[in-house]
Amino acid sequence: MTVGIGICGAAGRMGRMLTRTAHARAGARVAAASERPGNPAVGRDAGELAGLEPLGVAVGDDREALFASSDVAVDFTAPDSTVANARRAAATGTGLVVGTTGLSAGDRAALAECAASAPIVFAANMSLGVNLLLGVTRRVAAALDEDFDIEIVEMHHRHKVDAPSGTALALAEAAAAGRGVDLAAVADRGRDGATGPRRRGAIGMAALRGGDVVGEHAAIFAADGERVEIGHRVTDRGVFARGAITAALWAHGRAPGLYGMEDVLGLGA
Repeated sequence: MTVGIGICGAAGRMGRMLTRTAHARAGARVAAASERPGNPAVGRDAGELAGLEPLGVAVGDDREALFASSDVAVDFTAPDSTVANARRAAATGTGLVVGTTGLSAGDRAALAECAASAPIVFAANMSLGVNLLLGVTRRVAAALDEDFDIEIVEMHHRHKVDAPSGTALALAEAAAAGRGVDLAAVADRGRDGATGPRRRGAIGMAALRGGDVVGEHAAIFAADGERVEIGHRVTDRGVFARGAITAALWAHGRAPGLYGMEDVLGLGA
């Protein structure tokens, strides 16, 4: 039996990629697709929109219809739409995978509330490799004491508007969790001028921007005489779609709850 995947925001770059990935994935099928009312893609075939042969799935503008037709919905849209979709998932018990960025603390609280009634997978980065990096970072931070300074370095394309990236923040949070400290108390998110010596136990973050870099992240553990570096590079945005469809297949039939990619990958502590 295949899992019916609903694609929220089907006309966007990620939406089209998700359609292609779900269609090609064994055990999955594109069951529904949606866009905001008034989007020119409404009424078009989701497969044709994604550069495939027609799939017989028309892009609609009815959130309720998408959730009624899907086993699991995948959402890489915008925070307001994501929260509305989470509430619909809660009302129907339908699984939801969220890859939307820029969620506020209030948005995340809404996801957690909705997850009491539906399985919701949320991650700052859906790449399977990045989520392995998060797990390894947590373990390395737990194994090394404060003689090892921790620095998180990320680089993205010139058009990215936020810094540090959500993934860099997630790496810093993983390192802080490994150390058993509150990230807010130890984070050093920028240095300029005469900053004085590095604070022992701080977790530093640096953001680089340039060119068309899709995404590069590294966690550096530096002590006197040695340095441990673990990192990840993305060269194709398709990795995010692959991770999201993997999460959707995993979420199907799960009990309600707020899950992360560490759960999908079996990396939970």
